[in-house]
Amino acid sequence: MPVDCLAAVDMGTNSFHLIIVKLKKDGSFKIIDREKEVIRLGSHEGKNLSLISPDETANAIKILSRFKKLAQYYDAKMRAVATSAVRESHNQDEFINAVFKSTGIEVEVIKGHHEAELIYRGAKKALSIENKKVLCIDIGGGSTEFVFGNNGKPVFAESVKIGAVRLSKRFFPDFLITDEAVKECEKYIEDHLSSKHNLQIDEKYDFAVGSSGTIQSVASMINSLKTNKPIGKLNGFSFSKKELSLIVNLVMSKKTTDERLMIKGMEPKRADIIPAGLLILKKAFELFKLTKITVSEFALREGIILEMLDRIKN
Repeated sequence: MPVDCLAAVDMGTNSFHLIIVKLKKDGSFKIIDREKEVIRLGSHEGKNLSLISPDETANAIKILSRFKKLAQYYDAKMRAVATSAVRESHNQDEFINAVFKSTGIEVEVIKGHHEAELIYRGAKKALSIENKKVLCIDIGGGSTEFVFGNNGKPVFAESVKIGAVRLSKRFFPDFLITDEAVKECEKYIEDHLSSKHNLQIDEKYDFAVGSSGTIQSVASMINSLKTNKPIGKLNGFSFSKKELSLIVNLVMSKKTTDERLMIKGMEPKRADIIPAGLLILKKAFELFKLTKITVSEFALREGIILEMLDRIKN
């Protein structure tokens, strides 16, 4: 029986995303519905993202149950993929079994390099980067994925355990910015990035692409400063190193979450963890000697859909 619709669930550390797509006769797809829920998986117990709490499990089940009902409404074949927080949790099996028992959803935990490759596939679909040497950066809640793509194919894919939720938990536990915490966080990021020899920091890139929440939030704030209007479409929006520096300085001057909430273009549910995400992006710009980055609205979930399409064809 032919499949008309597909659903992809990205079970991230900071949030769960669902997209539902309708397949076209030419093999492409159109997004017909989407949902997002902030969850902060693995952030409530312990110093690291190593334990998913009972409350988080219950919340995940509630969200996934709703996502499943929406997928069933469209008669869409669904695939749920979990990333950093589930990948690292000591009670991973317990969490996955609890989700399956309550929802019937089989959670697929993917490795970091696979996650990075899927993100690159999503970005390729969103932007014209097939014939370019591209660095793709995706800052998540638990990890940051880097992909170097050349002529449409990934040359390397690396997942680094630095993410906006992880570093907020470690350096800004009360979401308060202090000079000392910023310095410690920056050093931690640099140490982790510098130790990854696979990242090929000295490579010359034609194009830098950024995806997911932190980078989209930066684009939204820059647009608000420029136009004083909400941004309509993020895909293809570019910002420079100088513009990023303006946002970093602005956000870091707002020491509390409440103060950061007043920044125009700030996503309300990201105001607490945005400082850590910005420090990751700032350090990536410095290490890779980037002057500009372009936003891709497509990322992991669209990559999941593209991989599902491949499996259907084969």
